[in-house]
Order: sequence, then structure tokens, then C-alpha cells
Amino acid sequence: MATVILVRHGRTTANATAVLAGRAEGVVLDDVGREQVARAGDRLATLRLARLVTSPLERTCETADAIAAGQAADIQPLVDEGVVEVDYGEWQGRSLKELAGDELWKVVQRQPSAVTFPGGESLVAAAARAVSAVRRHDAEVSSQHGDDAVWALVSHGDILKAVLADALGSHLDQFQRIVVDPGSISVVRYTADRPYVLAVNTHQGPVALPPVSADAVPGGGAGPSRSGTET
Repeated sequence: MATVILVRHGRTTANATAVLAGRAEGVVLDDVGREQVARAGDRLATLRLARLVTSPLERTCETADAIAAGQAADIQPLVDEGVVEVDYGEWQGRSLKELAGDELWKVVQRQPSAVTFPGGESLVAAAARAVSAVRRHDAEVSSQHGDDAVWALVSHGDILKAVLADALGSHLDQFQRIVVDPGSISVVRYTADRPYVLAVNTHQGPVALPPVSADAVPGGGAGPSRSGTET
């Protein structure tokens, strides 16, 4: 199966002021965020992306545009509602400091699978739609371009953490152990037997895609052929 590059959007005005943006309009990248996505675009420039998928929100579309600009071949981002930000309902637009005093905050930290945001969606539902969308795109890319194809997804922190938790075979209640920073790149390769998580939350260096066989290699395998390559 193909390899998916998971990119979180760059830092936004809401991130910088510790506000839960959710699906609010007008949340765009700040200066730091624009630098982050430019760097992400540079890191992916050597890869030929077969597909570029993005959440429909402004901050992810800005990030996807930066990645597309770095590609040698013309590529148009494909918007998919399946990977849009979690619907945080009444939590949207509130400060994280204020939300930390809510009883639901403790459940979000300790048992995410039990959380349904008031007036919004459950984390279980958000994870299910995102994982379904990623696996659908991956299967389509593999079918159309072959198992060596690479594609990219630009989405949001909790959405990407849910996708990574699924790839790791972890219960959703463990997904808070995964860190996905703004502008970071993670890499997953799906196979018929299992997904392989090749990188999580990286910020620097070229994105190396070491070969993965159908079976996990005892001892860990040889890794990338190029010495010093970072993922």
C-alpha cells in the first residue's frame, strides 16, 4: 500500500493565544506558522506526491498550498470534510485556561473515548471518520499509482493523533500520549498485514522513506540507506 505523510497545519493566531479554535472561520497562520509550513514544503519538495488532501479550514488550506508550491509537478489540494477538525461544540472559541477548569477536561485527558463535546461530536466519531477517510484515500492512491506511491494529508492535532493511534494499534484512550506539533510531519505506511509508523512529530531534515517488507524484521532492520538521514 502507499505511504501517507501526515502534516499538521502551522501555528495559528488561536494557537498563539491558547484558544480552542475548532471550526471557527478566520483562524489563519501567524508569522511562525507561515515559517513552519514553508519548511514543511521544503522538506517534502524531493518527494513526488501522488495526492494532497486537506481539511477545508483556512489554516489547513494555507498549509496545503505551501506544500503544493514546493512540488515540481502541479498538484491541486483535494478538500475532504472527513479530516476536518473535531466539532468541539460549546468549547469552540474558549480559552484553554478556562476549559481546564471544566470537569470534562479531566475526561478528555484520561478517557477520550468517553468524551462527547457539548453541542459537538464525540472523539470516537471524529476518529472513526478520519481513519476511514485516510484509509480510503490510501487505497485509492495505491490502486491508481502503485504501492510505492506517496501522498500527503494536512489536518489538525487531535485528528492526526487519532490516525496515528489507529496505525499504532492503540486504543483511543492512549492517544493523548502522542504529540503532534504545528507544522510537524509524521509518516505512516499501510500494508496488507499492518500499518507501519515510520515517523512521528518531526520538524527537521529530509523525510526518509525506508523500505518496509510485509513482515516486521527481527532486530529492527537496516533502516534508510543514506547515513544521517532524519525522519
